[in-house]
Amino acid sequence: MVQNPARRAALTDAAIDVLAREGARGLTFRAVDAQAEVPGGTASNYFAGRDDLLHQTARRIHHRIAPDPAVITGLLRAPRDRALVTALMHNLMSRISADRAGYLAMLELRLEATRRPELRAELTGTIRDDLEANIAYHLGEGLPGDRETAVVLYLAMTGLIVEHLTLPDVLGPGAPGTLVDTIVERIVPAV
Repeated sequence: MVQNPARRAALTDAAIDVLAREGARGLTFRAVDAQAEVPGGTASNYFAGRDDLLHQTARRIHHRIAPDPAVITGLLRAPRDRALVTALMHNLMSRISADRAGYLAMLELRLEATRRPELRAELTGTIRDDLEANIAYHLGEGLPGDRETAVVLYLAMTGLIVEHLTLPDVLGPGAPGTLVDTIVERIVPAV
C-alpha cells in the first residue's frame, strides 16, 4: 500500500463525505476518488479493500471530532461543578455540529456494522474504549457524579446528537443548546 499520510487523510476525509451523503452502500473506491478529486484508482492504492477503507475511515472520524486540547485545558481552569460539565457538553455539541458529516458517517458505519461482524467488532472496541476513557476522565478530573452519571450523560448526549443531526426540526428552535443545559441539570448532581 502507498504511504502518503496527507493523501490517505484526504481519501478518508472524502470517504467520510461520501458516507454522510450517500450511506455505506454508496461508499466505493470510485466515489472516494471522485470526492477527493484524484485520479481513478487512487483509493485502491491506499486501502487493501473496502473493509480496510471502512476501518480507517472510522479511525479518521474519531480523530476529526476529538476535542482541542487547548480548549479543554482552558475549560478545566473552572471549578469542578455542574457548570463545568455543561461547558464541556456544549463544547462537544459544537464540535459535532461543526463536523456534521463526520458524525453522520459514524452513524452510517454503526449501521453497516450490524451487517459486517469484523466492523462491528472494531467499532464496538473503539466505542467501548472511548466510553471507558470518558468515564475515567470524568472521574479523574473530579467532575460531579459517579460512573453511572457519566454513562447516563453519554447516552443522553448521544441521543441529542443523533436527533439534532438527523431530524433537527423534531426538537425545534433553541435545541440543542437549551437541552444540553437541561440534560446536565437533570443528570449531574450539584456539588
